[in-house]
Amino acid sequence: MKGGDRLDEFAGIRSWTEDRQKHSWQEERGVVRGIGDDAAVVQAVPEAQGAGASEAWHSLITVDTMVEMIHFNDLTMLDEDVGYKALAANISDIAAMGGIPRHAVVTVSVPPSYSMERVKRIYDGLYACASQYNVAIVGGDTTSSPSHLVLSVTLTGIIEAGRSLYRSGAQPGDAVFITGLIGMSAAGLDYLTKLPERARGTQSHRELAAAAQKLADTDGAGALVRQHRRPQPSVTAGRLLASLGYCHALNDVSDGLASEAWELAEASQVSLVLNEYSLPRSTSLQQYAKQAGRNPVDWMLYGGEDYILIGTIAESNFEQAKEELNRQGIPLYQIGRVEAGAPGVWMYRREGSDRTAIPKRGYNHFSESNR
Repeated sequence: MKGGDRLDEFAGIRSWTEDRQKHSWQEERGVVRGIGDDAAVVQAVPEAQGAGASEAWHSLITVDTMVEMIHFNDLTMLDEDVGYKALAANISDIAAMGGIPRHAVVTVSVPPSYSMERVKRIYDGLYACASQYNVAIVGGDTTSSPSHLVLSVTLTGIIEAGRSLYRSGAQPGDAVFITGLIGMSAAGLDYLTKLPERARGTQSHRELAAAAQKLADTDGAGALVRQHRRPQPSVTAGRLLASLGYCHALNDVSDGLASEAWELAEASQVSLVLNEYSLPRSTSLQQYAKQAGRNPVDWMLYGGEDYILIGTIAESNFEQAKEELNRQGIPLYQIGRVEAGAPGVWMYRREGSDRTAIPKRGYNHFSESNR
């Protein structure tokens, strides 16, 4: 921490977490004992979920980590965005199973360059996301870090026994669908990485990140930057798809459409054949791609961090599923179909063309290009 605002670990935890979520609010979400003891105590399934005594539920557990200079820097995100996105990434994993997110524990490793106020703002974002998705934050850990901030969140969820949706359920003859727009987050990051010289001239992290958003709004890329900084996990879509009973496979788009489609194909031992002309595109994505001299499909296939869902469903049930989701204001786009064959992903670039193989790549933390 910076010199004058150094606190001990427990004082820091109290400063960042105290009075954030009312005791009664946490109780409604099954929290018996939250932050303050060696471990949290939670109910297996809270009464607020409407679970009957005879209904069986399964637990879901996931973890995600954000590392400064790998996932974010002073230009790409505000401190609040870092906290928000760290929890949102976990919530998206629960959504991809069809589940309900419930309890989170947070670990933060803080370098000397960070003030207490900056860490507090990270927790502001965490709690904002938690409030939006009804997640109770029940504990965690704090440590020092030699140079960069590391934020890790572990999240639990629940789902009715037998309803979990896996990557391995895709069947030949299924429609391949997505539940929203893709490529916007990657385009937003591309915009931000090209801004350093234009956004400099301000000193503080906060001023720098705010200047980047202002420039993005002026340039017509504001929606792309906001999507990168504050992606919206698809919990409602996941719950609806799980409740239908005929969705066969599901995954979230965190590392790019191509990567997630390959995961479905390999887990299910099938081929996914996609149609480029069926991929939905936002106006802001197309406009920025034209300005940048890029093909927007590159961001759609290989960008990631959109947190919409990709899955498969019997083609005979697709229109019914689309109507169900549309009633809740959620789009459902058919972007291809599943075929028998060796695991792989193919794409028709235009109607009537030959299909081409889509390489198995997306965001990879261990790629040389990401170091």
